[in-house]
Amino acid sequence: MPQPDEPLLRWFDYRHLPPHLQFTSKIFADVADTLIATVPRSAERSVALRKLLEGKDAAVRAVIESLTNTPPAPSSPPSSPPAP
Repeated sequence: MPQPDEPLLRWFDYRHLPPHLQFTSKIFADVADTLIATVPRSAERSVALRKLLEGKDAAVRAVIESLTNTPPAPSSPPSSPPAP
């Protein structure tokens, strides 16, 4: 997958992952490959790849989280401003 002209593609490699995570990660790798093949190299293509990478990371974490049955930690509600 990595191409010498696009260093970001190395982060889309999924072959090192366990099989249950490869499926999710491969979807994003395929989209990244399509972007490289169809969108001219530019700052905007780099932004698209970085955001796709962010989405891939979140999706893989979501799969891991669902398999560990550990609910996410509750976030604290925002504190109310003091009454006038």
